Amino acid sequence: MDRLESMSLLIHIVEAGSISSAARKLGMPLATVSRKLAELETHIKTRLVVRSTRGLSLTDAGRAYVAASRRILEDVELAERSAAGEYSAPKGEMVVTAPIVFGRLHVLPVITEFLKAYPEINVRLVLGDRTINLLEEHIDLAVRIGELPDSSLIATRVSSTRRVVCASPKYFLECGKPQHPNELRKHACVTFEGLTSPNEWTFPTAKAAVSVRVHSRLVLNTAEAAIDAAIAGVGVTRVFSYQVLKPCEEGLLERVLREFEPDPSPVNLVYAGQGLLPLKVRAFIDFLVPRLRAIPT
Repeated sequence: MDRLESMSLLIHIVEAGSISSAARKLGMPLATVSRKLAELETHIKTRLVVRSTRGLSLTDAGRAYVAASRRILEDVELAERSAAGEYSAPKGEMVVTAPIVFGRLHVLPVITEFLKAYPEINVRLVLGDRTINLLEEHIDLAVRIGELPDSSLIATRVSSTRRVVCASPKYFLECGKPQHPNELRKHACVTFEGLTSPNEWTFPTAKAAVSVRVHSRLVLNTAEAAIDAAIAGVGVTRVFSYQVLKPCEEGLLERVLREFEPDPSPVNLVYAGQGLLPLKVRAFIDFLVPRLRAIPT
């Protein structure tokens, strides 16, 4: 029995919430995962997990064993990285994640420069608007927009951005420009799932926040598609300012309701604060921070 493999398997089972979910995530037969778990429990002569109709739970011994397994696997990974030279020279594989539009516009160009400067580093860029667990997904660095929850992760603020309302000049010429958020009720809106509700937009005012029910003529699942639809004259959309900076400069879109825009949201680089930071990550942070801070958003 491979003890490290068994420890990793148990952690996957706990994180997935069930043996079947862990088997699917690992791409292993359910019978194999069940057998390996049974072998581990037989080897250490105690029950680690309890299965019931409500799911899976750890015994007291299981909780202690999982905690110890996490520490051991982290130490092994650290030792392997050190042996591979990640802590003596910037080299190796690095995984970075960023929001789709911000990553394409601002992070990818920096990565292309970085790869030229550091030929021994390879990068995998994961673009997505959902929040990814850095430790579970083995992400080295994440770009996050918005306030961050308290955690053990380290954050470096590099910029800020705010949500803005805009539409094409042609649309405003035909339908008029809203002077107050309440006037959006009379406008066709282009919304996308994720940033705000497709049915209601909230704006700060001097007295209190104002929630406005909007009529979504078109609902999309990415900001890029919503921006394209707004440029085409479908209606008014609400996105982050960096996403429409270029279309606004080119006259394809026009911002309105500026006095009702919320406070800027921070843009942070986030990475794990446990253990020694690999030189590849340190080099990338040092390379990325000044370039992102120089970008207007």
